[in-house]
Amino acid sequence: MDYQGKNVLVLGLARSGAAVARLLNKHGARVVANDQKERESFGDVPDELGKLGIEVICGGHPEGIVSPNLDLLVKNPGIPYTAAPIQQALALGIPIVTEVEVAYQFAKAPIIGITGSNGKTTTTTLTGEILKAAGLNPVVAGNIGTALSEIVEEVRADQWLVAELSSFQLLGTDTFRPRIGALLNLYKAHLDYHGTMEEYIAAKSRLFRNQAENDVAVLNADQPAVMELANSLQGRIFPFSIRKRLEEGVFVKDESIIVRSSGQDVPVCRLNDIPIKGAHNLENVLAATAIAYSAGASPGSIREGIRGFKGVEHRLEFVAEKNGVTYYNDSKATNAEAATRAITSFSNPVVLIAGGLDRGTDFAELIPVFQKHVKAIVTLGQSADKLAAAAEKAGVLTRFKAGSIEEAVSIAANAAETGDSVLLSPACASWDMYSSFEERGRIFKDAVHTM
Repeated sequence: MDYQGKNVLVLGLARSGAAVARLLNKHGARVVANDQKERESFGDVPDELGKLGIEVICGGHPEGIVSPNLDLLVKNPGIPYTAAPIQQALALGIPIVTEVEVAYQFAKAPIIGITGSNGKTTTTTLTGEILKAAGLNPVVAGNIGTALSEIVEEVRADQWLVAELSSFQLLGTDTFRPRIGALLNLYKAHLDYHGTMEEYIAAKSRLFRNQAENDVAVLNADQPAVMELANSLQGRIFPFSIRKRLEEGVFVKDESIIVRSSGQDVPVCRLNDIPIKGAHNLENVLAATAIAYSAGASPGSIREGIRGFKGVEHRLEFVAEKNGVTYYNDSKATNAEAATRAITSFSNPVVLIAGGLDRGTDFAELIPVFQKHVKAIVTLGQSADKLAAAAEKAGVLTRFKAGSIEEAVSIAANAAETGDSVLLSPACASWDMYSSFEERGRIFKDAVHTM
């Protein structure tokens, strides 16, 4: 799209909103940026945008902010389609996209898009490290921290742009086409936003909708719901599996990671070369291997990248050992499936810290996990009582309730004995108490270090 002289409303002034407003303004659009939060919430950003000629309106969505003369509305991914300005734009037939769609239109570099219910950040980061080891000069961005619009014009055609993508972002795409797209897994998540599992899967599958025959689709062969998409995709399917050997793809054989391509088996590394814990992280490593191999990384470079990878912050992150007790930060586990993956990574007893935003989950699926792995639980946030009830059903006799992460750490430390692990794996989003899972995780780490 030629944005010269176009009227664009950017709805939501977080990092990606400010970045796409700048990008559109640079290319001649008349941009209005609007957010219901007060102007003071954004520091110097509104003034900086104002100096560029971008109109910034904060403190609500005034009457007329969506008008028939709008050419495009770019929404923050987290704003639901039920929001009044979005409904008004839909009624007027105004195109609605997310920042990812706009950024893609200015991309010179081929894009690797990575999505899934769990493991996106780990897989995206590891893919970047492997491609770096291969000398392919990747740039990592997207849902992982740096908005695509911030860096898209800086990435050269001979580099790879590796993007972590959420279902929220993908739902607002139209022409977006990654050269390599990866769907790691599908679990019940964000149904308060999407409504149904079918709508959630449809949003995820938009990653592949514009791929052509020479593009690659990396899929989790262990999940029927993921593989059901394979028949409708145009790109070359290159799957991965931790459970079975594949005719084509990445799998485990004789305690080694194997890439099978064009009938040839290529060993990558031994399983004991992988420094990060858990079966879910093995799945992430296999996915990153499939992606990196498809991008041209050699087996040696893939092995080097895997061996040097220590994990990502807030994802089963080792924090400290104190008095024979190890402390792990898994604040990024914002649903029950992610918490299950973390908890089952431990063979020793776990003192679990869990709880947060109540999205209506009953946590019944955690009961068998609690029975086998959790010796004590400290709950907090809106969902504290629900998690405590699940723990009680699981026979966890030692249960506490805390009013903050700091208090939870103190209680957990007193409950833990030598050989135990204290694990923050909330199974919930953070927004009832903290602004992000990052803030929650850093408070946890600070509390551990200052005990």
